[in-house]
Amino acid sequence: MLENIEFANPQFFWLLLLLPLAILWYFFNRKKETPSLKISSLTAFGTNSLLAKLKPVLFFIRLLALALIITALARPQTEDISTRTKTTKGIDIVIAIDVSSSMLARDLKPNRLAALKDVAADFIKKRPNDRIGLVVYAGESYTKTPVTSDKSIVLGSLRGITYGELEDGTAIGMGLATSVNRLKESKAISKVIILLTDGVNNTGFIEPQTAADLATEFGIKTYTIGLGTNGNALTPIAYNRDGSYRYGMRQVEIDEDLLKEIAQVTGGEYFRATDNEKLEEIYDEINKLEKTEIEEFRYYKYEEKFRPLIFLAGIFLLLEWALRATLFKSFI
Repeated sequence: MLENIEFANPQFFWLLLLLPLAILWYFFNRKKETPSLKISSLTAFGTNSLLAKLKPVLFFIRLLALALIITALARPQTEDISTRTKTTKGIDIVIAIDVSSSMLARDLKPNRLAALKDVAADFIKKRPNDRIGLVVYAGESYTKTPVTSDKSIVLGSLRGITYGELEDGTAIGMGLATSVNRLKESKAISKVIILLTDGVNNTGFIEPQTAADLATEFGIKTYTIGLGTNGNALTPIAYNRDGSYRYGMRQVEIDEDLLKEIAQVTGGEYFRATDNEKLEEIYDEINKLEKTEIEEFRYYKYEEKFRPLIFLAGIFLLLEWALRATLFKSFI
């Protein structure tokens, strides 16, 4: 209880230094205040020696009352702080995910698509104040989840993304155009696309440059990520009789010039992820670059605690006066 007490005027505690001086003054001067009479014997006076010894108690009761008054002047109080936050800058984000067969390559663990889903899920959880949507693309594209503030829906849709939903291929222009279509009517102050691919644009009826121009026209910033190691990667090349994939080494081909151009035209940045750790770092970097501004309001409520001290000090002063006027009257 006491550890929650704060003092608004702690400078008044310096007055407590006067109490030791008062005690010294009392002990040096109390004999001068009591008249003395030299006689041969006190037997005839019947003096109550116990009351005489207890007389200093009156002085200490007064000191205690004074200490309580000084503490009250320091204004002990408790502080209750309540906060309220207000999002002043909302961001709408669409994550465009390549789901072509090459995303099953095992240069990232356990494969590119699974690694991406894990990192993207962590990114989504770190954006509680933003609306996020998902677009998947391969040879064609579609909206997996419209932009929404319900992160449980987005995370559930992300977990459900698998290879085989779409015709194989890499239609970067289609994936980007679909993402722009999801954001073009957004009223958010900031609109962002995170587009990830591990290949080159080889299909689709919308050119990536055209989609990038559309993003620029609607004020949509695009961060592009090229996924895959430099060199060869263990990639599905055929099916086994049991339906599983047969893996073989294939050259990693990423159109980095195109991804850099898309990022530059739209005001974003291009990143290259060659392993799981680098992919995590990229999403962390984007998370830092796209900050949602949150305004915090703090409300302070103070409750004064000096009144009980004043009341108690008054009781002690009244007690001292009563004792002086009654029990100790003959010794004062």
